[in-house]
Amino acid sequence: MHTRKAHTLVEMILVVVILAALALVVVPRLQFGAQHRLEAEGVARKIVADLRLTRRLAISDAATNSKGFKLTMVGPGPYTGYEIENADTSETLASHTIDARVTCYGDNKFGFGPLGNISDQGHTQLTVSAEGRTFTITIVPATGIVKCVEH
Repeated sequence: MHTRKAHTLVEMILVVVILAALALVVVPRLQFGAQHRLEAEGVARKIVADLRLTRRLAISDAATNSKGFKLTMVGPGPYTGYEIENADTSETLASHTIDARVTCYGDNKFGFGPLGNISDQGHTQLTVSAEGRTFTITIVPATGIVKCVEH
């Protein structure tokens, strides 16, 4: 009686071809939405941090800058980015882009006065979302406190 101790080359190639065919079917069906949902959270956190920075700059520079600082969204909506600017000198301090897979709508300018309050009373809210995950960023006008809530 003769026993085989190895697979033939044809058997190995057949297994590889079957695995490749399965991969072609399975890979496009994988959900990459989880990554996009995380991107929405990252963008929302970055905007919140930069709004707080803009407020902090307005407070710390209050002795020499009566106009404060502002964060201005770029684009008609959905926004493609934003800039932090000295409202007194019109100098841009920082510029950031928003990933195209993340949508950002809402008010387009957030100005902070020397006391840290919102200088433009109507501009207090942004919405950031991707793949079913939505964050609302709200600024309390009287104090300039920045809040972020996931819906």
